[in-house]
Formats: sequence, structure tokens, C-alpha cells
Amino acid sequence: MIKNKIDVVTLGCSKNLVDSERLMRQLVANGYTVTHDPENADGDIAIINTCGFIGDAKEESVNMILSFAEAKQRNKLKKLYVMGCLSERYREELAAEIPEVDRFYGKFDWNGVISDLGKSYYKELEYDRSLSTPPHYAYVKISEGCDRTCSYCSIPLITGKYKSRSIEEIEEEIRHLVKEGVKEFQFIAQDLTYYGLDRYRAMKLPELIERVADIPGAEWIRLHYAYPAHFPTDLLRVMRERENVCSYLDIALQHSSDRMLQLMRRNITRQETADLIRRFRDEVPGIHLRTTMMVGHPGETEEDYLDLLDFVRETRFERLGAFPYSHEEDTYNDKHYSDDVPAEVKQERMERLMELQEGIALTVNEAKVGKTMKVIIDREDPDYYVGRTEYDSPEVDGEVLIDKERELTIGDFYRVKVHSALPFDLFGNVVD
Repeated sequence: MIKNKIDVVTLGCSKNLVDSERLMRQLVANGYTVTHDPENADGDIAIINTCGFIGDAKEESVNMILSFAEAKQRNKLKKLYVMGCLSERYREELAAEIPEVDRFYGKFDWNGVISDLGKSYYKELEYDRSLSTPPHYAYVKISEGCDRTCSYCSIPLITGKYKSRSIEEIEEEIRHLVKEGVKEFQFIAQDLTYYGLDRYRAMKLPELIERVADIPGAEWIRLHYAYPAHFPTDLLRVMRERENVCSYLDIALQHSSDRMLQLMRRNITRQETADLIRRFRDEVPGIHLRTTMMVGHPGETEEDYLDLLDFVRETRFERLGAFPYSHEEDTYNDKHYSDDVPAEVKQERMERLMELQEGIALTVNEAKVGKTMKVIIDREDPDYYVGRTEYDSPEVDGEVLIDKERELTIGDFYRVKVHSALPFDLFGNVVD
């Protein structure tokens, strides 16, 4: 146990990661040594930033808290604090069940940990961060909350109403991060497409991205977590015209069956979804779409599921993830439907879907063999340099494994010719 050292542990999504990085910056400013590696935790204080989205994530968060609570019982830890989504939603229950935790904070009051440590919160550093990512890329959170009413989702219950940051504030953050050496920016929100409606009474995502793209040093801008209904299509023009806006869009569709889309309260039809995807590909040639599909939502029949498989087969998403439905308390579903699809059926449906997607992904990657692509280098492994193209988001997408024929610099861009492909990874050589 090292005195004045704090271990920060982040679970869940990249939006949580940004909160942890902001907290870490405040802790460093107050003289603490801070690490972000739960596998090697040895500080006298631990702060766990939890996820409360679905059952598996909640279980992971609880298990992490319990492991640190046990360490505290064995006098391996002096103070234990818990923050984030799980804590926001179940603060009282957790406090009763795990008394070893010194204090629980929610999603938005985590800065209280600073005062509880007897330290000062530096307002001027509010949006400064100690990056936990490699220094050449960072996540940029443009809003909090969500105003959508999807049947299955507990996020609005945890995060509240949508709240956009100002365009000027985001621009300033990007300029600051560029000065720190960041080249690639992952724009994130629970729903990117809603951005601006609360603050400006208009969808402002296209304007935001256009203005940020004009900032010198912002070499790649990538967009995560769009919502398909009422999509701000002027964004496609920005993606097409601005070379540094990656031809990549993460847009969660959840399903294709009209009946399921209605039950999910997604405010879009199968045909409208297909038309939107067609427009993406027409207006931004070469765009890579990442989507997420849900299987086993209450009421999903085999016919609905087969429709989903057909849709994925027809659409051929470049990137696709899937997860089984998790019944969350206090959601619309919890009040109106029972969790009526057996767990084994959910699992089987997810596996069949991902098997289909693996074949599609292989075909997509094989089409890149022989092409030369711009790649950013993330790290060096024993046998390869490992990087990504503009079509690959860190941690969720595939990578490019580059033969070690010459020394490369982490965080720099190179032209790489692809010589072979697997479903989720490419192999290549740097070309002059």
C-alpha cells in the first residue's frame, strides 16, 4: 500500500472514462500519484467508476467493488470510494450491502470526492484531463443524458435529460488536447444526433463537427453513438467535404423488424432505416458503418429474428456488435412486458448473428488486400506494430498488424499496403 497513491478503476463505456480522466487530473493537481490499472492496484486509496447499464455490467461493477472492499478489510487499502452509473442508481442499496465503502457518489457529483479527501477542486481545470488512452487519441464527450424513450433502456433514468455542451467549450477542449499532442478525437455521447436541440433549439452536430474539423492538428475525427430517427443528414456533407472527418459512423439500430422497432419505441421503420443507410453510402462513398443489434427483446419471435438476419445479410454492415436483451427495472419494458425470451434462446440468436457477421467482416476485409491505407500506430507488440485505419475505432474494431521491417513511431501516421486479411484484422507493410 503506497501512501498518497490513488488507483482509479473505470468500468463501462468511454463516457465514464472521460469522467475518470477529469477526476484524475484534479487528483494530480492536488499532489496525488494516480494510476488507472486495476490489475496492479497498490495505492492506499481506490476510486471505482461503475457502470449500471445492463445485468452483466452491473455484476462486473459489484464484483469490482467487493474485491476492493475485501482488500480494505485486510488492511491493504485505507479509503474506498465508488462513483458512476451504478452508484447513481443504487446508492442506498449499495451502501447498506457494502459498508466498507467510505462514500458513494453518483454520475454527476463525483467531484465531491475531492473535498472528502480534504483537497481543493480547481474550477480552471474542469475540462482538463489526465488521459488514460495512448497520448495520440482521446474521447470527447459533447453532452450528458438522453431524451429518447426506448423501451429497454435505463440510461435516461440514470443520466437525466439531454444536456449539450456549448460549441465554443468543445472547440476549446479540442485546441487544448491538440497542444497536448492528441491527433485523433472520438466524439461520444449517448446520442450524438440530438446534439444542440436543448441548447440551441436546432440539431447542431453538423456545425460542431465542421467547426472542429477546421482546428489545425485535429487529424482524425470519429463519430460514435448516433440515433437513426430524424438523422441530421447535413452531417453527411461535412463527412464528405472534410478529409479529417473519418468515413465512419457508429449508429445503433437495435433491430430491423417493424414489429420489434415499434415495441422498442425506436420511432423508425425498416424501410426508413434501409433508405437512411443507402443515403449514407451514396453521399459518403466508402463509409464504414458500425451498428449494434439486440436479440431477445420481449415479444421477439423467430420470424422477427429471421428478419434481422435477412437485414444484416442484405445490408452488410462493415462493423456489427450484438447483445442479448437485459430486463432493467423501472424501464418501460419493466412496467409493460415480461422478459419472455429464454436466456438460452437469446444466446443462441446472438451467436448465429455474430457468425453471420464474421463472414461479412471477412469479405469486407479481403476487399482491402492490395490497397494502401493511412494508418495510425497505437502500440508495438513483439511481432508487429499495431495500428488502425480511419475505419477502425480503438478497442471495439479490428487492427492493422504491420510487419517490423523498419522502426515506426507510436502515434504517427503511415501509408500501409495490406497483404492479407482475417475477419477482424488486416496485415500489411509500410510503403514509402
